[in-house]
Amino acid sequence: MPHDAQGWIDALQLVPHPEGGHYRETYRAALGVVRDGQPRSASTAIYYLLRHGERSRLHRICSDELWHFHAGGGLQVHVFDEGEHRVLRLGLDLAAAEAPQQWVAAGAWFGAEVERPGDWALVSCTVAPGFEFADLEFADRDALVRAFPGHADVITRLT
Repeated sequence: MPHDAQGWIDALQLVPHPEGGHYRETYRAALGVVRDGQPRSASTAIYYLLRHGERSRLHRICSDELWHFHAGGGLQVHVFDEGEHRVLRLGLDLAAAEAPQQWVAAGAWFGAEVERPGDWALVSCTVAPGFEFADLEFADRDALVRAFPGHADVITRLT
């Protein structure tokens, strides 16, 4: 079993993700659904690994996304939605308010980072209806800072 981020990247054959970090799609449902007149898979899943100093750039998609923690240190998922900012903490340290599973609602802006230097986090993300890169929209830094001026530091870090 790998003991560091690069070991997991190599073992799981992860590649760079456009939003940051490394990933590999592991599941695409054969069952199809139609969304906005377009066919898509009912669900998709990926492995996703993020190291300290990397970021999952703030973005949004049109489906709910469920995050599952597997290994490494804790991961913070910053969510901007309905006029508020909240941090979802993924990990196994329940005493530190981490949870092994979290979810982000469709249409919310979100991005992630590993808090502690030297740490990394391996998670899976499940999207339903299934993810398509055409759905991926990266945040405009200035527009998001105007909408959430009290969180300019996080927005700047993750855009």
